[in-house]
Amino acid sequence: MDIKITQANAAAMTKELQWLGQVIETRMKLYWQQPCPFEDITEVPAPELPVESIYAQVVEYYRMKMTERIILSLALAPHLMPHLLDVFFVKNSNYDRGFTEFGGIKGQNHGGFLPTGETVAFILAANDLEKRFELMDVLGEDHFFRQSGILRLTAAQAEEPFLSGVLSLSNEYLSYFTLGTSHKPDFSMNFPAKRIYTDMDWDDLVLEENTLTGITEIRDWLEFGDKLMDDWGMHKMIKPGFRTLFYGPPGTGKTLTACLLGKSAGLDVYRIDLSMVVSKFIGETEKNLAHVFDQAAHKNWILFFDEADALFGKRTQVSGSNDRYANQEVSYLLQRIEDFPGVVILATNLKANIDDAFSRRFQSMIHFPIPGPVQRLRLWKQSFSAKSKLEDDIDLEEVAEKYEMTGGAMINISRYSSLMALKRGTNIILKKDLMRGIRKEFGKEGKTV
Repeated sequence: MDIKITQANAAAMTKELQWLGQVIETRMKLYWQQPCPFEDITEVPAPELPVESIYAQVVEYYRMKMTERIILSLALAPHLMPHLLDVFFVKNSNYDRGFTEFGGIKGQNHGGFLPTGETVAFILAANDLEKRFELMDVLGEDHFFRQSGILRLTAAQAEEPFLSGVLSLSNEYLSYFTLGTSHKPDFSMNFPAKRIYTDMDWDDLVLEENTLTGITEIRDWLEFGDKLMDDWGMHKMIKPGFRTLFYGPPGTGKTLTACLLGKSAGLDVYRIDLSMVVSKFIGETEKNLAHVFDQAAHKNWILFFDEADALFGKRTQVSGSNDRYANQEVSYLLQRIEDFPGVVILATNLKANIDDAFSRRFQSMIHFPIPGPVQRLRLWKQSFSAKSKLEDDIDLEEVAEKYEMTGGAMINISRYSSLMALKRGTNIILKKDLMRGIRKEFGKEGKTV
């Protein structure tokens, strides 16, 4: 965390929210026809902000008008200065309840006032219907607030007015405006995805030549995709983002490759936990996945769906309502993936399990086979610690040639035989331990040595 950035952000937020407090006070006085030094809230001078702050940079980048700054600061207030909004808790004595025109709700745990679109309308428009109509556009789908994932009105309850939705600032921009860093969500029921990373580098990745060629295409997209879409104008002809399928047996490097793609491009990689996404209840799978896509839409993440056939498997012939809803889920997921502007990687053990409708929309399909003898020898050599020493009668070339297995299996064997060495109080890897480890791995697949 950059201390200078947080100091600048704090200074900017203090000025902006104090100004919001003056704007609210002015609106209240004008609305109740009390003495006021201003004839309109637009006369309340907006503060000059420290240019080093992220908030000031965002305001400048979008060339925000006063209206937009008030809306943005109002969305920030419950997080940073919730007491500024306590004025809206005043009761209408005629009806012994809050004033309808103030809007707002009270949260379950938050003791303060949570502004809604009605709160925005009261502050900026009061009883002026023309200004109120203009706000519908600012809070709508096409405004940069929504398009850039800065803030939005949460969906109102069915058949309730649009402005009854709660004004919600994205976690991403809350993190930018305060800490100056990108928000990294925690794994939870509302966000069934976990950030994955690796300490390894490309030199540690051992793959067949054809597989490496396919991965190079993804790396090229990550490096030149923006230039292709924007500078070359290809956004008119091709959809944004890159969709690829990794297929092959477990332990062949699919997850490691996803991590390395993110690491080399400076992007976060999130693995979707399918056990928390897929639901037997109608509509729940789409809802769970929407939480991931909605948060990922503006963050340039790489989304990694492991064992993807659980979500994106072949659609069934419709023989009942359950089949129909299951097929609707697949169609919905297909559309969300196709519209996602970043990189989506689907991984599966069996390519044949993936629905053909998805296959046609992949930019690439990359096979991760069981490594051949040459690749297995490289993997064996890098599987052991530099502090360990192989027994003299261990011939890794012979082992690599004779036993067909994945890199993941080799790591398991290395772990087992290394632990046995440590247990004996030595650093020497014995052949008998190596062979016992091989037999254990083969036994998992019902094979014998």
